Amino acid sequence: MSGKQAVIAVLLMAMCILGGSAAAQDEKNELTGMVGRMVISDQGIVGATYPNPFVRSGKGLTFEIDYARRLLSKEIYAISGEVPAVFNLDEDLGSGSDVVPKDYKQIFVTPAVRFNLFPATAVSPWVSLGGGFAYFNENKNLNYYGTNPGGSSTSGVLQGGLGVDVRPFRARFRHFGFRAEVRDFWSGTPKLPLADTGKTRQHNYLIGAGVTWHF
Repeated sequence: MSGKQAVIAVLLMAMCILGGSAAAQDEKNELTGMVGRMVISDQGIVGATYPNPFVRSGKGLTFEIDYARRLLSKEIYAISGEVPAVFNLDEDLGSGSDVVPKDYKQIFVTPAVRFNLFPATAVSPWVSLGGGFAYFNENKNLNYYGTNPGGSSTSGVLQGGLGVDVRPFRARFRHFGFRAEVRDFWSGTPKLPLADTGKTRQHNYLIGAGVTWHF
């Protein structure tokens, strides 16, 4: 491609990006429903001498509800305040000995600021950063048999996310779009009295997709 052709291609792309629907500027609110999986890395148990000396986490089916309000909107970028609420209600656990509960529940609520690029176009990538609280509630039964001495706990949590909003049907369904995202909730750990990992924080990676209503 020659330099002139490259310039023309860039100009055409810029026109497409900046020529988004003006109606989208009036849609200040968003409500998103998503479903995904929570990914948590395995953690070694301090002092364990039995085979498989790890706390191994499953990939719990996770639901997210996210309300956002547009605070500032330009052709190139937009800034929104959002409140993602995330529910992982069945995070399975496993280990080489009977030291972890069968599962536990996670809830994250993290008010955040989100920065979108090209908010009035069909494809808008974004980043999010915020913080809030995490809640853990452990199953009362251990993985194999016996009663789990742990219980419920809370902690602070930092949230960082990357995602993309896609609105391919503006002409017919202009209030609806799709979202795909990855968020990291860096939180405290569930209290596991029989499985000391030596960790006080853990990364909880949510990978999900869903539908957004703009209004």
